[in-house]
Amino acid sequence: MNNSVSNTGRLLWAGLRALLVLTVLTGVIYPLAVTGVAQALFNDKANGSEIKADGKVVGSSLIGQQGYSLDYFQPRPANGLGVNSVNTQYKLILSGATNRSGDNADLIKWVKEAKAKVIKDNSVPGYTVKPSDVPADAVTSSGSGLDPDISPQYADIQVHRIAERNGLTVAQVRKLVDDHTDGRTLGFIGEPRVNVLELNIALKGLVAKG
Repeated sequence: MNNSVSNTGRLLWAGLRALLVLTVLTGVIYPLAVTGVAQALFNDKANGSEIKADGKVVGSSLIGQQGYSLDYFQPRPANGLGVNSVNTQYKLILSGATNRSGDNADLIKWVKEAKAKVIKDNSVPGYTVKPSDVPADAVTSSGSGLDPDISPQYADIQVHRIAERNGLTVAQVRKLVDDHTDGRTLGFIGEPRVNVLELNIALKGLVAKG
């Protein structure tokens, strides 16, 4: 009986020691080590890829924003389109796809409405956007609904509107787009893209310079 109690006590003590050691290793030392390495080597990414303007954090390069006036470049539509948009403010709690098939009547209606709005908003005196000029990302949301990037084609059809509304030349705005266009990752992954938040911050700075 005494041996049984003694053995049980030793087993419990050994288990407790293992629990304490593993808790310290995996719950304290490992997280601190990973955090330290991340902060030292990947500080920007580890802190959420924050974008600052005028000394303040205004967003993340990984998450899109809505609500820009027509004085600025417009992002992709949020999750859902038109008046029935599910995620009109890029709220993270509502991230996700619309889950509608390509022949869904609502999706077709939303795309047509979005295309008509893109053409109307970006057609200015001397420049008319043709339906064939409107790329897919101008009228459809991404899989997450939070895409921060647009295609260079979508940015390009907005150039004339931006120039007119901000008193800039088309050449100035087009150069701004070119300067903020990133190529394919590693030269072959994905497509060329333009980060809307970074582009609009640069646009605001250009306008401020006069």
